[in-house]
Amino acid sequence: MNVAGMLSNRGRNLLHIADTVTEVDFSVVVSNDADAPGLDGASERSIPTEVVERGADESREAHERRVLDALDGYEFDLLLLDGYMRVLTESFLDSVPTTLNVHPSLLPAFDGFDAHEQVLDSGVRMTGCTVHVVDETVDGGPIVTQEPIPVFEDDDEDSLKTRVLYEGEFKAYPRVVRWFANDRVTVEDGDVTVEGDDGGEFPERRVVAEEFAADLRYGENPHQDAALYADRAVEEANVVTAPQLNEGAKALSYNNYNDADAALGLIKEFDEPAAAVIKHTNPAGCATADTLAEAYADALATDPMSAFGGIVALNRECDAATAEQVVDSFKEVVVAPRYTDAALDVLFEKDNLRVLAVGDLDREGTGPSLTEKPLVGGRLVQERDTWAPEREDLEFVTEREPTDEEVETMLFAWRVLKHVKSNGILFADGTETVGVGMGQVSRVDAVRLAGMKADEHAEGKGSEGAVMASDAFFPFPDGIEEAADAGIEAVIQPGGSVNDEDVIEAANEHGMAMAFTGNRTFRHQ
Repeated sequence: MNVAGMLSNRGRNLLHIADTVTEVDFSVVVSNDADAPGLDGASERSIPTEVVERGADESREAHERRVLDALDGYEFDLLLLDGYMRVLTESFLDSVPTTLNVHPSLLPAFDGFDAHEQVLDSGVRMTGCTVHVVDETVDGGPIVTQEPIPVFEDDDEDSLKTRVLYEGEFKAYPRVVRWFANDRVTVEDGDVTVEGDDGGEFPERRVVAEEFAADLRYGENPHQDAALYADRAVEEANVVTAPQLNEGAKALSYNNYNDADAALGLIKEFDEPAAAVIKHTNPAGCATADTLAEAYADALATDPMSAFGGIVALNRECDAATAEQVVDSFKEVVVAPRYTDAALDVLFEKDNLRVLAVGDLDREGTGPSLTEKPLVGGRLVQERDTWAPEREDLEFVTEREPTDEEVETMLFAWRVLKHVKSNGILFADGTETVGVGMGQVSRVDAVRLAGMKADEHAEGKGSEGAVMASDAFFPFPDGIEEAADAGIEAVIQPGGSVNDEDVIEAANEHGMAMAFTGNRTFRHQ
């Protein structure tokens, strides 16, 4: 789409659109001021410019006719105003394509030339910008889109103007131009409709509002500043709003929150008494058992060396027997629904152990359905990975079918594996982990790491006779060969490789049972 622009000053929105909206080309930029800095910016971008200054005694209509004459030599489908400090007549607007403007407030509030001053004087706590179709009134045309911007106590006109421009106008105006370029906007009889500007799970536009909750000592590293923000509408058990019961202990750090969130997410997978120890968001060990104390002992035994300084998560009320084990070695944080008084007496003996009570874990339907990863320039948004296979979801593909006990271990292993960084491999025996190979660029290396962890770091258990879970398919049989060398007897994996038949044949040669889930469970963040 070809567009034309009109400005009286810097034209920062027009230049930003020229730089970022690849769907349009500027045919010309017109100004009524020969000294407007925006003209130089347009010329630097090889955009033709025209200057049509209004004479001292020239009527508005006569000046507009000369502007139309200047535009007449250029082809354009949309006219964009940016700080063009004139109200246009109906006659002018009838002579050009649809004309848009951006105004620095949420119209119809605070129209006119001093919007930021009006906002500050009014005491409102939210302003923003409005992109609208231009008519012959002052900021009165039909609205196409808006972008909200908070107003803070320490704002003045300059700070508010800057934030509305860079965080509001620079988002909203290009968005509308792209909509027009993609033929999604209809303007008819004073009404504007935008095709596909819908809500739903992945809405066309997102507005995120979270409250500052705490200053953190630092970020991932001491040279990084950090803060915690809270979404207090979330009712699902979480570590952000969970009270820290030992108030005299130091506050949680950035890494503590990150790891504690990962630990809590893992133990939410299980209905049975479950315990997990997390280090750098990866499970060092996880187990379920008849009692919480047994589950914790089994989880810790997977890799007690790596568990040093880790995060403990429990899915039952923490009792004194479990607490005694937790404090037996250095841990940073323990997370549980609640604690007995006897357990708190034990845990509070450790000055640097932070104790979080997150409440009931079974509050379904009250948490976020999506996960997000910020990127420079945007963010990735996806559904939470809540899927885990049941027995009926498994496809047994080898000559030997797994035993009932092996199937139970497969299903347990998959639920833990969901929380291991990819490429991820997990060895399990019964309902406890025996070795975890996480975050490797090679799946074979992940198998080797899991085997090494099981045979060298686990206490009282090893990989011989264990079940292996893989978060994605095996592209070659070499991963199965490594597993066989480690003593693995059954495998659960997604399947779907072009070499599945070779992988199955390798499993058959070693007498392994193998099940396909049909779904993978990558975890990259």
